[in-house]
Amino acid sequence: MNRYDWICLNDEVKVAGEASHLCLICKGGRMLCGKVSCPIIARARSLVKSSFLISSESIEGSTPPGVFVGRVGYPKVYVGPMIPPYFGETSILDTPELWVGRSMDEIIDYRLSLIRGKARMHISDASKGTHMLDMMQELSMSVSPVDSEALFAERPKGVLSLSEDTQPFGPSASLKSFKAFGAKVDEKIEKAYYDRDLKAFEAVNELYSGGVLISRIQRAFSAGMLGVGDRRRLVPTRWSITAVDNMLSLRLIEEIKQYDSLDEYEVYSFGNLGNLFLTILMPEEWGFEWIEAWFPNTVWNVEGKAPALMGDHEGYAGRSTYPEVGGCYYSARLAVVEKLKSIRRQAKVLALREIHPSYILPVGVWNVRESVRSALREEAKKFDNLQSALNYVSKFLTIPLSKWIENSSLLKEAFFQRKITDFK
Repeated sequence: MNRYDWICLNDEVKVAGEASHLCLICKGGRMLCGKVSCPIIARARSLVKSSFLISSESIEGSTPPGVFVGRVGYPKVYVGPMIPPYFGETSILDTPELWVGRSMDEIIDYRLSLIRGKARMHISDASKGTHMLDMMQELSMSVSPVDSEALFAERPKGVLSLSEDTQPFGPSASLKSFKAFGAKVDEKIEKAYYDRDLKAFEAVNELYSGGVLISRIQRAFSAGMLGVGDRRRLVPTRWSITAVDNMLSLRLIEEIKQYDSLDEYEVYSFGNLGNLFLTILMPEEWGFEWIEAWFPNTVWNVEGKAPALMGDHEGYAGRSTYPEVGGCYYSARLAVVEKLKSIRRQAKVLALREIHPSYILPVGVWNVRESVRSALREEAKKFDNLQSALNYVSKFLTIPLSKWIENSSLLKEAFFQRKITDFK
């Protein structure tokens, strides 16, 4: 049986041998098993229910602001606001930069409280605009919660939708009408929106350099507000998160390549929501590897008997293909190059993640980006050689170091491939 083999029994996916690798690649988003929905996510849905009952088709509240662009039916997708059924300071409900240190229950509550409206639009509508899309784009520019009213075609219903590549959300329904009052727009985003000659890559990086939160840049990019006017497109929220992480890190990588390498090995660690993050910076030219290990009884390794490891890497020249491990790769890479820019150094980087059973639900790649950022803000443990750094790291890891070496291209290269300098 090869790595992509699978069999279905009683609506459960049973995997054998290396077939568990399939779930790691798919993560419920690509439907590689052939099902129309992921049975693993369906099981996870049973763990969480809506925290409130919605009694009518009309909802009033302060959107964080939140706008969601779906991907089902692409290129005709659902677009709409996300609104809690109450007024007040709701920014935290859709600002993942504020979620590190919050409990899983708190984060689930944030997302469950947001009711999602759905209006069908073509992705190319972003190049010419529609009345409904104009309102969504104005909402996307706001720097603070916006009081709003939404009328749905039916009473919003549903349970938490889960994905490792985007934040979960709560009940949803087709949107009949929407009104928002008094949005206070971010002038930087507004300027980029009205500059219809500015390429999306440049707009994203200019906003980032101007101090705009990544989550706000992602929202504007998803809503089709950035880029050359006639080429603007709506981008599903899930894709926009990864695209922005990628664009930002690509620009930063080119910058850090101009710096000298580190002088020694540095190790950083951080734990959050049942995840352990370990990052090793090595005194060499730029390179990056991300490996994650899902323990048995976690969402993407439900049937496994042992931790399932998977990773991707790039050398100095970068990579040209999408990593099998998914959007977490780009989120971790962005956090790492932010750190290297701040210290004006380049390095070869190994970033490891252990996901333990206490991580009961995937909450989005923001968890990777913000957790690695948090780790890299701590004081580093420094070492003269790689073996000493790994000996220190092994004190934190549950999985034996030998298993990480077996799955790491970077470590196998370091230990088993001789360099040209060895022959001098």
